[in-house]
Amino acid sequence: MEPQQLSASLEDYIEAIYHIISEKQVARGKDISARLSVSGASVTEALRALSKKGLINYAPYEVITLTDDGRVIAEDVIRRHNSLKQFFTNVLAIDEPLAEEGACKIEHTAPPQIINRMVEFIKFLDICPRGGKDLISGFANYCREGRTPESCASCILHCMDNTTESSTK
Repeated sequence: MEPQQLSASLEDYIEAIYHIISEKQVARGKDISARLSVSGASVTEALRALSKKGLINYAPYEVITLTDDGRVIAEDVIRRHNSLKQFFTNVLAIDEPLAEEGACKIEHTAPPQIINRMVEFIKFLDICPRGGKDLISGFANYCREGRTPESCASCILHCMDNTTESSTK
C-alpha cells in the first residue's frame, strides 16, 4: 500500500474512528461528532472523503468500520501521537495536558523520520550509563527549579560511580 496523504483533519477523524471502534466494535456518526466536538455535517463530509480513499466502510445511517488500509493509517497516526506525547512528558518534563495538546498538533506535520529518531533517543537515554533515567529526572528537576541540585562536576562523578558499580556487578 502506498502511504496516503491525509489532511490533519482527516487524520483526526480516522484516529477517532479507530478509538471508537476499539471501545464499541463499530463507530457511528454521532459518536465521532461527540468525540471531536464537530457537527454532523462535518462528520458526513469527512466520512465521504475517507470512504472515497478506501480507508473506511461507510454508508449513510450505517455503522462505520475501518478497512485494512484505514487501520494501518490510523495505527500510524496513533503511534506518532503516542511517541510525541511520551517524548514531551518523559524527556522534556512537560505536563500531560500540554503534552497531549502538542502531540495532537505536531503528529500531523512532523516527518516520520523525526518521530522515529525521538523514539530512538528515548531508548538510548534509558540504556546510556552516562545519563539514562538520572539525566531525564535531572532535566525535569531543572525545569521545575530553574537550577540543578548540585554542580555539574559532582553530577558527573555520581554518574561515573554508578557506571563503575554497574560494571563490577
